[in-house]
Amino acid sequence: MIGSTRTLRVWAYPAPADLRKGFDGLQALVATHLQRDPLSGDCYLFVNRTRRRAKVLLWDGTGLCIYQKRLEQGRFAALWVQTGASAVELTLSELALLLEGCALLAQRRLSPTVVTPRTLGATR
Repeated sequence: MIGSTRTLRVWAYPAPADLRKGFDGLQALVATHLQRDPLSGDCYLFVNRTRRRAKVLLWDGTGLCIYQKRLEQGRFAALWVQTGASAVELTLSELALLLEGCALLAQRRLSPTVVTPRTLGATR
């Protein structure tokens, strides 16, 4: 199972992927197209052209794992917008939402504001 650590980075492959690929094929996509180390411990998300299937490649410290999901209805959100785009970085929460079928609509990641004593006293 994918760990719940907040330091885990998730990278989405920016184009439709051929999900007939297994461990070696997906590992090669990570190394050649994303130019990342597949054994770094990061998660790599791949979605096929019809957006009905997704695979997550993960190095858990002892070996590579592939998690696969096939939707019976609907489609995964499109993670690619243009040809030649770079990898899309997601949070672990965004990965979970995407695999549940939610659309990630925001153009920018929304982060909670940092609360400091100055901002608490400024609101009256």
